Amino acid sequence: MDSNTKSFVLETLVWMGIYFGIAFVASRFLPFPYSLIVIVAAIIALGIYRKRRQLRKAGQASSQSSSYFGNIFGSQRGVNYYCINCGTKHDQVSCPNCGSKLKKAGF
Repeated sequence: MDSNTKSFVLETLVWMGIYFGIAFVASRFLPFPYSLIVIVAAIIALGIYRKRRQLRKAGQASSQSSSYFGNIFGSQRGVNYYCINCGTKHDQVSCPNCGSKLKKAGF
């Protein structure tokens, strides 16, 4: 295994240990319905933290990581849409030229 694979496996095991540790502690000290709520909240919070951390490592701006989903559902700057019928480039729901709602993405 190369160094990248080893660091990935080690980081994954550390995060799994953190998740299992939180789940174990919450299930031992809290009654059932409350422990489940704490575990789910911790999983969501740690997921958001890990995503922001990965985006920071990748060099993304902090404003981009303010949303949990980032650019998946946000603005699509590098995508152009083309009508399948007539080939017109547009960014509307239906084609302004022929009215078709069928479009394909061009990157």
